[in-house]
Amino acid sequence: MHKIMVLNGPNLNLVGVREPDVYGMITFDQIRQKMLDLAGTYGVELEFHQSNHEGELIDIIQGCRGKVDCIIINAGGLTHYSVSLHDALRAVEVPVIEVHMTNIYAREEFRHRSLISPVAHGGIFGFGSFSYYLALQAAVDVLQNRQGKQ
Repeated sequence: MHKIMVLNGPNLNLVGVREPDVYGMITFDQIRQKMLDLAGTYGVELEFHQSNHEGELIDIIQGCRGKVDCIIINAGGLTHYSVSLHDALRAVEVPVIEVHMTNIYAREEFRHRSLISPVAHGGIFGFGSFSYYLALQAAVDVLQNRQGKQ
C-alpha cells in the first residue's frame, strides 16, 4: 500500500474561518476527513500534518525519506520564500504535488513565485478544497504510473 504525506503550512488550520470569501467555508478538518475517505477508496494510506513553523515542516519532510511514496504540500505563505522547504523537498527524493486552494498566479504579485514548483512533479491551484482532492488523485496516478514502469 502506498503511503502519502499531506503537509500544510502556516494558517491553513484556519481554513473555513479565515477569509471565507477567499478560501471558502469548508474547514480544515472537513478537508482532512474527505481526503482520508478518498484515500480509502484509492487504496492508499495518508498521513496528515499542519504546522505554523517552518522548521517543523522541514523535520517532517526529512522524516519522509524512505517512509512515504509521495508528498502533497500546501506550504501556504512559505511557498513564496522558503528555500529551506525547497531544499528539503528536493532531498527526500519522492514525487511532490504542490496544492493551493486559490490560484496563486491570479493574486498579489508576491504570490506569483513558488519555490515549491521547481521541485514538484506538478501543481494544482485555484479549485478551493477540491484542489486537495485533485492532488490526491494526481498523487495516486503518479504512483501507479511509477509502479507500472518498475
